[in-house]
Amino acid sequence: MSQEGSGSHPRGGLGRGLDALIPRPGSAVRDVEVSRIRPNPAQPRQRFEPEPLEELAASIKEHGVLQPLIVTRSLDGYTLIAGERRLRAAKLAGRATVPVLVKEASPQNALEIALVENVQRADLTPLEEATAYRELIASHNLTQEQVATRVGRSRAAVTNRLRLLALPPRATELLAEGSISEGHARALLGCPDATLLEALAERVVRDGLSVRQTEELVRRAQAAAEAEPTVAAESTSGPSVFEEQLQQALGTRVQIVRSRRGGRLVVHYYDDEQLEGIVEAMLGTQG
Repeated sequence: MSQEGSGSHPRGGLGRGLDALIPRPGSAVRDVEVSRIRPNPAQPRQRFEPEPLEELAASIKEHGVLQPLIVTRSLDGYTLIAGERRLRAAKLAGRATVPVLVKEASPQNALEIALVENVQRADLTPLEEATAYRELIASHNLTQEQVATRVGRSRAAVTNRLRLLALPPRATELLAEGSISEGHARALLGCPDATLLEALAERVVRDGLSVRQTEELVRRAQAAAEAEPTVAAESTSGPSVFEEQLQQALGTRVQIVRSRRGGRLVVHYYDDEQLEGIVEAMLGTQG
């Protein structure tokens, strides 16, 4: 069973400052007590699946930690820069010590190397990667172009990841849990109305739509919204709680237009298939 971080990943895209932090053959490696290493507070990866971690722990029990962790000195020991999966797995395996390479690193360097390690292994979710990029930009005054250079990505890839942070809460949840893909999320971002976007995202999940179908769904939703400016103008406030509840339940745009003697409920649909689904959902709620 092979361990992560075998060093087989290309590093040609890394900046020179970041490349200097990566251990090379002949670097001084020492064993350090696991209890003296504290996790990286800027670790971009938030989820560690238990099954792969247990597999890595089994490998470490048999072969030891094959690639050293990268750490920097702190007041009470060491702070991890890269290798949190190995550190966690080593603890599971009951290891008292792990091999480390000690490097001097600023907080920015530490975040960069942790990000690169995870990106090269495809360990981060799109949202985790986007959050790390935002941290580099906001806290360390880097441009998107500089971030792209440091992590070996194209500028477009960094920009597309950062766009995901504009998703409204429910769509963000669906992406984080894997119910929709990054491609679905980027297609949904073509809808500027956050409430409608979330309703469309729910429909994507419910109907199992492809990315291409999602793009078409968003296009039709936008066309329908632009075709009825007078209805939108009659609404004197933002989406009501009832509108949001109906949009979530029906998976389409819903408007409640009030007047002095009641009002009307407007339910938008984009094709006959969706109309059939809406009718079924409405009749189903009636009993």
